[in-house]
Amino acid sequence: MRKTVSIILALLLLTGAIFLAKYLIDNKQKPKAKVEKNIKTVFVETVTNTNIPIIISTNGNLIAKNKIELFSEVQGVLVITSKEFKPGTTFKKGETILKINSDEFYANLQAQKSNFYNALTAIMPDIRLDFPNEYGKWQSYLQKFDIQKPLEKLPETVSEKEKFFISGRGILTNYYNVKNLEVKLNKYNLKAPFSGILTEALVTPGSLIRPGQKLGEYINPTVYEMSVSVKSEYKNLLQIGKPVKLYNLEKTASWTGKVVRINGKVDTATQTIKAFIEVSGEQLKEGQYLEVALEAKNEENAFEVSRNLLVENSKLYIVKDSVLDLISINLIYENKNTVVIKGLKNGTQLLAKPVPGSHVGMPIKVFNENTQD
Repeated sequence: MRKTVSIILALLLLTGAIFLAKYLIDNKQKPKAKVEKNIKTVFVETVTNTNIPIIISTNGNLIAKNKIELFSEVQGVLVITSKEFKPGTTFKKGETILKINSDEFYANLQAQKSNFYNALTAIMPDIRLDFPNEYGKWQSYLQKFDIQKPLEKLPETVSEKEKFFISGRGILTNYYNVKNLEVKLNKYNLKAPFSGILTEALVTPGSLIRPGQKLGEYINPTVYEMSVSVKSEYKNLLQIGKPVKLYNLEKTASWTGKVVRINGKVDTATQTIKAFIEVSGEQLKEGQYLEVALEAKNEENAFEVSRNLLVENSKLYIVKDSVLDLISINLIYENKNTVVIKGLKNGTQLLAKPVPGSHVGMPIKVFNENTQD
């Protein structure tokens, strides 16, 4: 009996201990976990609306204003001259750029001159008989005749009878045949029409040149033109003679040019109009790529920001009461890296740099370089 009572008491004590332990565990108050908020530090810029000039940026390649392609009008072998016919060779105005062998053609010209002289000599007796008053001028022309020099102009005829006589004897025909050959002889020596430089040479001495064959390219390296395309909405802002600024790609050098021509036709595909800008400079070269800045107008009460800050191309993040807010803005003009906007109040704080994961209501801390954490 005593053993049974002891077992029952032990079980009751064990059961009571289990229930007491469970009660204490259930009613124990756990400390609340502290959630640390990660507040990002951002850079801001303060809006100050001012008058901002709208600069139209465009680009293009330089082309020499005085540029000619060299073609041959005669046939022959290219001969060596005092200067090499190679790219980079400079010539002064009137200097021989290239020379084609003309020995055969020159001999033919001299033969035609001799025939013309003989024809004149043959009509002199008839002129003395039929036109005694005009004999002196024709005799003087014959005495000055030099087969080594270009023909001089024929004496003037004072009557129709004399004119018909000269023409009937073939004098005019022979004269103009010789003059034609003299003009053609000059084409064997190609002279520089202006001081410049050879930029392309397609033949070498000893080459057989044929009529119509391209020989090279020659330019004046002091004056250049550049064709740029501008939106048709700004065509009224372009004026002939207006100065413009040109830059190289690295923005390390600049030149001042001027608008010299404006095309009167708008490109139907791009709705742009071409303007031609003239510029001079020692460092400029044919084919060089330049950027042009055309000042269109001043936009009042505007602000300029980096275009990578735009949200959906029409909104910007601002800082308001230490949180981010998204506002709509009026986009006026887009440059390559920036945009001109309106609709912001002076003193408004904009994000100066994009913040990953930014959203409306996001708590932030404005960076202050004078404050050290």
